[in-house]
Amino acid sequence: MALSHIVSRSNLLKPISAALSCTPSLRRSISSAADDSTTLTIETSLPFTSHLCDPPSRAVDTTPKELMTFFCDMSLMRRMEIAADSLYKAKLIRGFCHLYDGQEAVAVGMEAGITKKDCIITAYRDHCTFLARGGTLLEVYAELMGRQDGCSKGKGGSMHFYRKEAGFYGGHGIVGAQVPLGCGLALAQKYSKDENVTFALYGDGAANQGQLFEALNMAALWDLPAILVCENNHYGMGTAEWRAAKSAAYYKRGDYVPGLKVDGMDALAVKQACRFAKEHALKNGPIILEMDTYRYHGHSMSDPGSTYRTRDEISAMRQERDPIERVRKLLLTHEIAAEKELKDIEKQVRKDVDEAIAKAKESPQPAPSELFTNVYVKGLGAESFGADRKEVRATLP
Repeated sequence: MALSHIVSRSNLLKPISAALSCTPSLRRSISSAADDSTTLTIETSLPFTSHLCDPPSRAVDTTPKELMTFFCDMSLMRRMEIAADSLYKAKLIRGFCHLYDGQEAVAVGMEAGITKKDCIITAYRDHCTFLARGGTLLEVYAELMGRQDGCSKGKGGSMHFYRKEAGFYGGHGIVGAQVPLGCGLALAQKYSKDENVTFALYGDGAANQGQLFEALNMAALWDLPAILVCENNHYGMGTAEWRAAKSAAYYKRGDYVPGLKVDGMDALAVKQACRFAKEHALKNGPIILEMDTYRYHGHSMSDPGSTYRTRDEISAMRQERDPIERVRKLLLTHEIAAEKELKDIEKQVRKDVDEAIAKAKESPQPAPSELFTNVYVKGLGAESFGADRKEVRATLP
């Protein structure tokens, strides 16, 4: 796969919108290694494929600082997920756990093209989206291990990360159920006339859900600022897309709704597509983005990921399309950073992740009383019984 290449370069200072979700130590690395005084124009590695709309330009404006941010953020996400794999195998994380490594360019590129006032809602593969929305490593690991310092106070676990103050309305465990909720968020945005949009993310395995089409129909009728994003990693659990969908051109599945197919392994292409989609949605209503991406892990921690696809396929994807390696090559080719600087950043990433895990292990378990918070309305005298329905276990005020 051809690497994105430089088209032109100018010394015009332009603001970047990339989210600095990386840790303070990594932010210092970015500041020391790259300034923001040069604008680069880079061509996406693949062209956009459009449906019922003209595609955006392949030439994407960026800066050395933004590219360094991409590298730091994606490296942090990758390491975070690999460490989560180890914690799960050590039985420190229990229950469901779906990892995002390989798909980092979607989370990072999306943040670069929008603002925190725009809403995001996604499925259960949500750790990196939460981090991109400004969440911390401690909140991630504490939540995964069911501790009080988790983003959902240890009560949600892997599938239910949440950060409302940054416009992140959660990971959802019911396949496809987040799409109508996302369209509801878009309805609220239109009603409020706040000029923001909602990105509702789902996988190719959810793309055949009836509720998705019902929600899209209403969004189109009402011209809602809703952007439906299919993160097509080509496998719904262990089922290849061609076995599950008569048409795997998910960007066309809206029929009457415009769509765009995007190289989801190219952070700059994702950034360009999300900016384009936001502008379209605010003027014309919903649009579908299909992010052509890939997950390195199996569907979940109970899936080895190698029974329905070959190891050669995974290895080829890592060698030819890995999103972190693409950015690394850009940084080295254009002398934005030296190899040693990038390795030092990766060492710092490992240190930050290890420190966050250590702190998360020290976080206490939620108090038993937390079982009833955010479930029952206070002041109605709710009572909790044991399984025999005879003994009153707790009474809420």
